[in-house]
Amino acid sequence: MARLLVVDDEPDICALVARHLIRAGHQVICAHDAPTALAEIAVHGVPDAAVLDVGMPGMDGFALLERLRAGIPGLPTVFLTVLWDADVLAAAARYGAGYVAKPFTPSALHDALHDVLTRAREAPRHPGTAS
Repeated sequence: MARLLVVDDEPDICALVARHLIRAGHQVICAHDAPTALAEIAVHGVPDAAVLDVGMPGMDGFALLERLRAGIPGLPTVFLTVLWDADVLAAAARYGAGYVAKPFTPSALHDALHDVLTRAREAPRHPGTAS
């Protein structure tokens, strides 16, 4: 299974997501804001994928993903959010990320995560790029 970074500014949501993912056999690193997420990666290492809330105070999920992908190119990501206007959907698509609407079902979360991890494994590798 995968090692996952989960970032949501609502502690209850973060804990709920983590619980579902741990039950599915994943290892989970939780953070409630972008600076903590970056610090957790520095301590615990690079995750296989990320589940990010979009609307967080300070640095939102899209800005956090840009920071993460600066050091982890192609990091598979699922956005988990209540913000579903056309701009948010277009941004998620530009990042090649999955998305799940809150409130979510465990199966929707697992399906989206499986999809981004599968696409990442199947993506062609180019010489000189990070794997």
